Amino acid sequence: MDIRKGDRLVMKKKHPCGANEMIVLRTGMDFKLRCAGCAREFMIPRSKAERSVKAVSRPDEGSEGSEGTEDTEGTEGSRS
Repeated sequence: MDIRKGDRLVMKKKHPCGANEMIVLRTGMDFKLRCAGCAREFMIPRSKAERSVKAVSRPDEGSEGSEGTEDTEGTEGSRS
């Protein structure tokens, strides 16, 4: 399963606060997640997290990356 930093995970079970959506803060052998409902941060082993995920939603990377590149190039060109 391809899970990256910044992804929003919809989990099978709800967090005690009632939210079932988590934000990925760190990946590796374990994940650091933040509850979207109460902002609680916790670590969970990768194997357990991957079993618990119902869906993964990822922000658009293409539009964000190209906007940042255009701004940088435009700024450098005007300084010269």
